[in-house]
Amino acid sequence: MPIIKSAIKHTRSDERKHVRNQKVRSELKTLFRKITLLAAQDLAKAREEIRDLTSKLDKAAQKGIIHKRKADRKKSRLAGLLAKAESAKSGK
Repeated sequence: MPIIKSAIKHTRSDERKHVRNQKVRSELKTLFRKITLLAAQDLAKAREEIRDLTSKLDKAAQKGIIHKRKADRKKSRLAGLLAKAESAKSGK
Protein backbone atom coordinates (compact mmCIF):
# COMPACT_ATOMS: atom_id res chain seq x y z
CA MET A 1 0.00 0.00 0.00
CA PRO A 2 1.46 3.37 -0.95
CA ILE A 3 2.36 5.86 1.76
CA ILE A 4 2.94 8.99 -0.32
CA LYS A 5 -0.19 11.05 -0.93
CA SER A 6 0.28 11.36 -4.70
CA ALA A 7 0.85 7.59 -4.97
CA ILE A 8 -2.43 6.99 -3.12
CA LYS A 9 -4.21 9.24 -5.63
CA HIS A 10 -2.59 7.42 -8.55
CA THR A 11 -3.72 4.09 -7.09
CA ARG A 12 -7.33 5.28 -6.97
CA SER A 13 -7.07 6.63 -10.50
CA ASP A 14 -5.50 3.40 -11.76
CA GLU A 15 -8.35 1.38 -10.27
CA ARG A 16 -10.95 3.51 -12.09
CA LYS A 17 -9.05 3.13 -15.35
CA HIS A 18 -8.73 -0.62 -14.80
CA VAL A 19 -12.49 -1.00 -14.39
CA ARG A 20 -13.17 1.09 -17.51
CA ASN A 21 -10.63 -0.86 -19.54
CA GLN A 22 -12.10 -4.19 -18.43
CA LYS A 23 -15.58 -3.12 -19.53
CA VAL A 24 -14.36 -2.04 -22.96
CA ARG A 25 -12.26 -5.17 -23.51
CA SER A 26 -15.15 -7.39 -22.46
CA GLU A 27 -17.52 -5.60 -24.83
CA LEU A 28 -15.06 -5.95 -27.71
CA LYS A 29 -14.67 -9.68 -27.10
CA THR A 30 -18.44 -10.15 -26.92
CA LEU A 31 -18.99 -8.28 -30.18
CA PHE A 32 -16.23 -10.27 -31.87
CA ARG A 33 -17.88 -13.55 -30.84
CA LYS A 34 -21.29 -12.27 -31.92
CA ILE A 35 -19.99 -11.37 -35.38
CA THR A 36 -18.31 -14.73 -35.90
CA LEU A 37 -21.69 -16.39 -35.27
CA LEU A 38 -23.57 -13.86 -37.42
CA ALA A 39 -21.23 -14.30 -40.39
CA ALA A 40 -22.48 -17.84 -40.88
CA GLN A 41 -26.15 -16.81 -40.68
CA ASP A 42 -26.89 -13.23 -41.76
CA LEU A 43 -24.25 -11.42 -43.82
CA ALA A 44 -26.06 -8.08 -43.99
CA LYS A 45 -26.37 -7.86 -40.22
CA ALA A 46 -22.77 -9.05 -39.82
CA ARG A 47 -21.57 -6.19 -42.06
CA GLU A 48 -23.37 -3.63 -39.88
CA GLU A 49 -21.93 -5.14 -36.71
CA ILE A 50 -18.43 -5.16 -38.23
CA ARG A 51 -18.74 -1.46 -38.98
CA ASP A 52 -19.73 -0.84 -35.36
CA LEU A 53 -16.96 -3.04 -33.97
CA THR A 54 -14.35 -1.43 -36.24
CA SER A 55 -15.25 1.96 -34.81
CA LYS A 56 -15.07 0.67 -31.23
CA LEU A 57 -11.71 -1.00 -31.88
CA ASP A 58 -10.30 2.26 -33.25
CA LYS A 59 -11.57 4.22 -30.26
CA ALA A 60 -10.13 1.69 -27.81
CA ALA A 61 -6.76 1.85 -29.58
CA GLN A 62 -6.85 5.63 -29.58
CA LYS A 63 -7.51 5.71 -25.82
CA GLY A 64 -4.73 3.19 -25.19
CA ILE A 65 -7.03 0.44 -23.93
CA ILE A 66 -5.69 -1.96 -26.56
CA HIS A 67 -2.64 -1.68 -28.79
CA LYS A 68 -3.10 -0.12 -32.24
CA ARG A 69 -1.72 -3.17 -34.01
CA LYS A 70 -4.08 -5.43 -32.09
CA ALA A 71 -7.01 -3.34 -33.30
CA ASP A 72 -5.70 -3.55 -36.87
CA ARG A 73 -5.24 -7.30 -36.57
CA LYS A 74 -8.78 -7.78 -35.28
CA LYS A 75 -10.21 -5.65 -38.10
CA SER A 76 -8.23 -7.63 -40.66
CA ARG A 77 -9.48 -10.93 -39.27
CA LEU A 78 -13.06 -9.67 -39.34
CA ALA A 79 -12.69 -8.65 -42.98
CA GLY A 80 -11.25 -12.08 -43.81
CA LEU A 81 -14.06 -13.80 -41.96
CA LEU A 82 -16.65 -11.78 -43.89
CA ALA A 83 -14.94 -12.49 -47.21
CA LYS A 84 -14.81 -16.20 -46.46
CA ALA A 85 -18.50 -16.22 -45.49
CA GLU A 86 -19.46 -14.35 -48.66
CA SER A 87 -17.48 -16.69 -50.90
CA ALA A 88 -19.00 -19.73 -49.18
CA LYS A 89 -22.49 -18.31 -49.60
CA SER A 90 -21.99 -17.43 -53.29
CA GLY A 91 -20.39 -20.83 -53.92
CA LYS A 92 -23.52 -22.69 -52.84
